[in-house]
Amino acid sequence: MFDFVRNNTKIMMGILFLLIIPSFVLFGLEGYSSFKDQGATVAKVNGNKISQGDWDAAHKREVDRIRSSMPNIDVKMFDTPEAKYATLERLVRDQVVAAAAQKLQLVASDTKLARELQSIPAIAALRSPDGKLDMERYKQLVASQGMTPEMFEMQMRADISNQQVVQGVQGSAFATLAQTQTAMNAFMQRREVQIVNFPAADFLSKVNVSEADIQAYYDKNSSKFQSMESADIEYVILDIESLRQGIVLNEQDLKSYYEQNLQRLSSKEERRASHILITAAKDAPEAEKKAARAKAEELLKAVKAKPASFADVARKNSQDPGSAVKGGDLDFFGRGAMVKPFEDAAFSLKKSDISDIVESEFGYHIIQLTDIKAPKAQSFEALRPSLEADLKKQQAQRKFAEMAETFSNTVYEQSDSLKPVAEKLKLSVQKASKVARNAESQNPQSKNLLNNPALLQALFSEASLQKQRNTEAIEVAPNTLVSARVVKHQPAAALALTEVKDLVKRNLTQDKAAEMAKVQGEQKLANLKTSAEGLPNAMVLSREKSQRQLPQVVEAVLKADPNKLPAVSGVDLGAQGYAVIRVTKVLPPEDNQALMKQAQQQFTQLWGAAETLAYLAELKSVMKAEILVAKPSAEKAKTPA
Repeated sequence: MFDFVRNNTKIMMGILFLLIIPSFVLFGLEGYSSFKDQGATVAKVNGNKISQGDWDAAHKREVDRIRSSMPNIDVKMFDTPEAKYATLERLVRDQVVAAAAQKLQLVASDTKLARELQSIPAIAALRSPDGKLDMERYKQLVASQGMTPEMFEMQMRADISNQQVVQGVQGSAFATLAQTQTAMNAFMQRREVQIVNFPAADFLSKVNVSEADIQAYYDKNSSKFQSMESADIEYVILDIESLRQGIVLNEQDLKSYYEQNLQRLSSKEERRASHILITAAKDAPEAEKKAARAKAEELLKAVKAKPASFADVARKNSQDPGSAVKGGDLDFFGRGAMVKPFEDAAFSLKKSDISDIVESEFGYHIIQLTDIKAPKAQSFEALRPSLEADLKKQQAQRKFAEMAETFSNTVYEQSDSLKPVAEKLKLSVQKASKVARNAESQNPQSKNLLNNPALLQALFSEASLQKQRNTEAIEVAPNTLVSARVVKHQPAAALALTEVKDLVKRNLTQDKAAEMAKVQGEQKLANLKTSAEGLPNAMVLSREKSQRQLPQVVEAVLKADPNKLPAVSGVDLGAQGYAVIRVTKVLPPEDNQALMKQAQQQFTQLWGAAETLAYLAELKSVMKAEILVAKPSAEKAKTPA
């Protein structure tokens, strides 16, 4: 349905960056820009000033976030006046929302803060099986973002408060089915059409070209027949995988690591239990929940009095269809397999014990622990492969961290050769020929490392091409640094006709075939104005069902004036040929309830976004927000935010 989004990924990424990414979740009030006076005021919100330094810092943080999530992205695409100005607009909007939150006295409670922190996967992963947070690893995690736990939590608390400003508007948006149908009818409209295609390929055999034609075409289009700018290079790679492979472990270190990590590496305790479930949904009426609990208590009394009857009582009364037929048996399970209240109860019981009533999101459980499978300590030899892998990885990470600084400093300080860094760190100098400035065609032996935009930009810079200096150490992948230098540069140059004659002839033939297809198509189009004879049977075409027609044809069909039917027109398909279309009917969309329901959800989201933007615009007015620097390509030096 939404082919535009799928077919225009780069455009949509730009729109997302400029409009959506930090729309309503705030990450601090620092900023970014390019003026020399860092204290200069660039915007105001509610009487508070935003300085040049604030703008600079905000843009840097934003670019850093994008780079951390997409390591291979060329961040220079964000080093533009438009991208920087977009950051300022978001910074102003963030301060407007923060001011509104303060004015409305929106506060994030400790409970809400804890819940939000637990919802972050990176933090949730720091919890041990007993539910405790590993504070040392937590401190390391937030420190990687340049913050202390106190700073991070204060920022999170502010973000939660700020989100409340727009959540009421966003969350209350809705769109009726009728509204959705009105909006989508034009998009999902179908049309009955007759189409005659004139593919250029059908005319290739009819084309004759002379030597003079080839020469003339080459002379006119010589710029199309050029060799690609390229360079022969040397490069050195420092990567963690190579370091890992070169590590030879000491046997004593391996045994010490085994002893230190035996508990972690051993199998985990598993428990086997049976249960009786009386279901009660969380949102069920209170009377229904009371009745369910009363029944569970009655059954608990019965199995407590006669534990041996547990399986029989479960078969007759449990409302868990999967386990009831097995007398309530759930087989063995470890921690994390069951919902937490059930797990906590099961792992607190002794063998053969029966629990009290345990309430979960499914209802009320009675649990009998039937068996315990103790953790099994594995031998050193059994664990040797995983021990070696873990220890090599750790040592490689430490070694990479130590060598990375030396690598970066050496390629910079001794920039006329890669041999010093190779000799110092025992690396090999590799070679690649005809590395193109264009990242799309590279030496397959490079394993795509040479496709990195930042590396290519450095390689084809003035310092590299003219002075043949090493590039700086560039991170082309996680834990992978590359430095390269140009050995020989091959500028783009016109190729002689003798080198490209076959290509010239092929292009000329295709062009002439397309011209012939167009002539035939235009002749057919002229004939249709007097007679519709000789047309194929009509087909029903829509955006969803293109009937294998080219996008240009579909677009022309759907653009035809419905008030002037039959509508006849020609579609120039360029090198692919020509098409003649005759639209005869406009049909309503297919009755597709599933598709319309999906569209309704998306329409609701869009409606909510539009209402939120309108609300933010009003807040900006109330908070007297203004930007004091000119928008790129705009003449005004002072514009409303």
